[in-house]
Amino acid sequence: MRYPTETLRDFSADRRLLILAAMALIVGSAGAGAAWALTRLIALATNLAYYGRLSAAPVSITGNALGWWAVLVPVAGCVVIGLMARYGSEKIRGHGIPEAMEAILIGRSRIQPKVAVLKPLSSAISIGSGGPFGADGPIIMTGGAIGSLFAQLFHLSNAERKTLLVAGAAAGMAATFGTPIAAMLLAVELLLFEWKPRSFVPVAIAAAVAAAWRPYLLAGGVLFPMAESASLSPLGLGLAALLGIGAGLASGGLTAMVYGCEDFFQRLPIHWMWWPMAGGLVVGLGGLIDPRALGVGYENIQALLTGDMTAASACTLILVKAIIWSVALGSGTSGGVLAPLLIMGGALGAIFGHVLPVGPDGANGDGLWALIGMAAMMGGTMRSPLTAMIFALELTHNIGAFLPLAIGCTMAHATTVLLLKRSILTEKVARRGHHVLREYIVDPFEIMRVGEIMAKPVDTLPATMKIGEAVTFFTAPEVPRRHKSYPVVDAENRLIAMVSRADALRWTMEGWDSEKTLGEQLAGQNLIIGYADELAGALADRMAEADAGRVPILKRGAEGEDGPVVGLVARRDLLRVRAEVIRHERDRERLIKLRS
Repeated sequence: MRYPTETLRDFSADRRLLILAAMALIVGSAGAGAAWALTRLIALATNLAYYGRLSAAPVSITGNALGWWAVLVPVAGCVVIGLMARYGSEKIRGHGIPEAMEAILIGRSRIQPKVAVLKPLSSAISIGSGGPFGADGPIIMTGGAIGSLFAQLFHLSNAERKTLLVAGAAAGMAATFGTPIAAMLLAVELLLFEWKPRSFVPVAIAAAVAAAWRPYLLAGGVLFPMAESASLSPLGLGLAALLGIGAGLASGGLTAMVYGCEDFFQRLPIHWMWWPMAGGLVVGLGGLIDPRALGVGYENIQALLTGDMTAASACTLILVKAIIWSVALGSGTSGGVLAPLLIMGGALGAIFGHVLPVGPDGANGDGLWALIGMAAMMGGTMRSPLTAMIFALELTHNIGAFLPLAIGCTMAHATTVLLLKRSILTEKVARRGHHVLREYIVDPFEIMRVGEIMAKPVDTLPATMKIGEAVTFFTAPEVPRRHKSYPVVDAENRLIAMVSRADALRWTMEGWDSEKTLGEQLAGQNLIIGYADELAGALADRMAEADAGRVPILKRGAEGEDGPVVGLVARRDLLRVRAEVIRHERDRERLIKLRS
């Protein structure tokens, strides 16, 4: 069969892409501004909470002189967050990415204006008062809210609004960390739920614009610069795979800890508004054991990457950080997951490097192992291996680590997808009654032709058949019938109309002229037709729009004319597309057989 190709395209993008791209310039700039504001708010909250001064200058929590009184700082911050969630918006609870996913999947990509204000404010209070979180989730939610609000000002479809929401989220991440490529990949792996130019191009533009603004709004340059690592030996690459598996197992443990804590809080006989306060008490006590576990902790990441942290210190950090982070996140306070994952993964990698001293030059290579652990922990926990490896490269510009990073992230990802049904991000969405499939595949309806699924040969009725004969045909119990609807054709087998058993019953009830032919009775019918050489998806779309149960299939004639009827497609025939996909997935056979 000859298939026409002039109307088929690899991608479905149209001129609307240019409109979205222009809008992405504005959204990207706004996302960069949101990143600047959130960074300043966190610094302001930290200065007020731990030093009692009004300043937006960056400051470390570990330098405070509050002593035991420091335990009450996270408690006070969490009380404020609980009140904001209760009387402001409950959507500020959590780390932001599941909320963004939920808005995209079931909320028509609409985010309320108050969330755009309260989310960064609550996150700044949480992190500034010692919460063991990062700014990633809040800025993704805030940037997404800005993109959504901007999109709601215009006549856009749900899909276009989603594109601008994700563009704002990617812009916020790109400006905060200086990682535009990782932000684009994060959008693809976590938020877009598709891989189309219509969505990717505006997201990429927004991320690039935000990264361009970063030197003027935030500190420019690489966030955690590292010297380029030398190539690992085959043994070292094998150890990178082992570290990836270890990070994957740790990812599963962290996910279980977070949702175990959430289940615990849900069983408490107090209102959820007070849960963050209880979590804040655990955070404060953890801060007495190891103050480095509080706040964003960028200085910890730097120490791990430069190899300036001992194994004992790394053990203390990872244990305290894991406990207070899980409890705080499970209590429903506001904050991100990315920076904590980097710290815990980096500490795991540093410990690994001390235990197995195999590095690029025979040294222990603590910084390289910490970097691999960071990326593997992020890729395994968030189920985003490509984002994790590129994020690590953009954070450090250590291009020599690319291969071990790829190996570690891949093994961590493989471990978690085999170990857990859902990730730390999608588990929260699933607990709210929604399922998120994270696998992207080519739509089978867009590669299979109608001719492969239609019923053929198709039985037809002649246009010269009398109505009385048609009624007898449909009502006689002894006559076998293949279809519920039949194409009515002329002498050359060209389609005239469609007739069904329902038509015959209606004529019986209302009366009919038995000598009238089907061609005369059904003249002027508005018909939905298909062609054997078109894609099944296009026909399925037309059937859905017209609520058509059966469609006659014609052979495409020369010069655009319709040819004879060659088949019939019913709704059940569309299931053959899915059946073919299942067959390709499940049927196993040996194609090359070797004789013994």
